[in-house]
Amino acid sequence: MSQENILEKVKQLRELTGVGFKDCKLAIDENNGDIDKSIEYLRKKGIAKANKKMERVAADGLISISENKDNFSILEVNSETDFVAKNEEFIKFVEEVSNLSLLNLGKIDKILDAQMGNKKSVKENLITIISKIGEKITIRRSDYIESGKFINFSYMHLPVKKNMGKIGVLLSLQTEIKKEKLIEFGKQLAMHIAASSPLSIDKDDLEQNLVKKEKEIIKEELKNSGKDDKIIDKIAVGKLNKFVSDNTLLNQEWIMEPKKKVKDIIKEIAGKNKLTVKKFVRFKVGEGV
Repeated sequence: MSQENILEKVKQLRELTGVGFKDCKLAIDENNGDIDKSIEYLRKKGIAKANKKMERVAADGLISISENKDNFSILEVNSETDFVAKNEEFIKFVEEVSNLSLLNLGKIDKILDAQMGNKKSVKENLITIISKIGEKITIRRSDYIESGKFINFSYMHLPVKKNMGKIGVLLSLQTEIKKEKLIEFGKQLAMHIAASSPLSIDKDDLEQNLVKKEKEIIKEELKNSGKDDKIIDKIAVGKLNKFVSDNTLLNQEWIMEPKKKVKDIIKEIAGKNKLTVKKFVRFKVGEGV
């Protein structure tokens, strides 16, 4: 590695850790220029308590969707502020990483190791952009749906640029119906998912620990109201059923026609044909951070 490259690595490490030049230079030399290993080295030596910028919370950023021949990937890249999320350099970075996400089937470890246009890995470019912009930036999550047996759709809510915004959805349907006849419905269902934020497709897919926790919360709330135990049990069942319906796609009220549920609309659209939701992915920037 050239002296120029070493000095650039030292500069990046200083930006990320706040540690002095001498210690950063030693760490880079000891770890053959690997930034992550250098940070770990400094922490083990007690020189850096933590990766300075990485202590901050990055709950803003962008969702990006890339597609090719009915294959779709969805990616979330976080920044600390909306100001950075509107930065052209950040947007270009997200766009290029999103395309690599599609090529690497949405697998984060492979995305981070993938080579970008400047012949450096995503991981290396991430460190560079953090140093340059001065905010915590993280490639948080990614997912992928492929063509084949399924018909796929994507939707971006209020895009700031084509296929880039704050809420993105991927959707896979299994059916014998041709995609051309389902384009409007597919888009509407993806929009519904963006707006209604279901946690699973149906009741059986809902995480049981989540249901158990909600049941405990409902019962605790009702106990505090002073009602009789038998009445509490009946009310709790009703409230839990409502929770399950509100959070499972097929049992939600259809946003276009609230008197009907999503599963009713699917039956109407399908007619005598088979039409089932196989998978959906909904990413909202910063959700759960």
